[in-house]
Amino acid sequence: MPDARSRAQLTAAEADVLRIVCDARRPVFVTVHTNGRRRYSYWRPLDSGTGKGGCYVALPTQECDQLHAAGRITLGEPVTDPAKTTYRVSPVRTPAAPLRLPVARVPAPVPLRAGRRRAA
Repeated sequence: MPDARSRAQLTAAEADVLRIVCDARRPVFVTVHTNGRRRYSYWRPLDSGTGKGGCYVALPTQECDQLHAAGRITLGEPVTDPAKTTYRVSPVRTPAAPLRLPVARVPAPVPLRAGRRRAA
């Protein structure tokens, strides 16, 4: 069960990491090496306008670990090789609260009165 920190405000660094993890165009992975070292990263595509990118970008491990401990991100199925294990990092989707619409007040029906008939 997530601790009380999971509902607390995020630091600026944690918010940046969570924004990147939530972007479906940038898959984020964590690599856990056999010595226990963890590295969170994603692929930054090449930006033809600036000429920057086309490389892996590391995310701050401490902030990623805090988001994981707080239940804000989750790890997918492991892909294991002899030197490391890699997991896909995904945001935790909380179920949406039920939408509460205001109740419309419908006036009571007005009884029809017998009145004079018009000539056709």
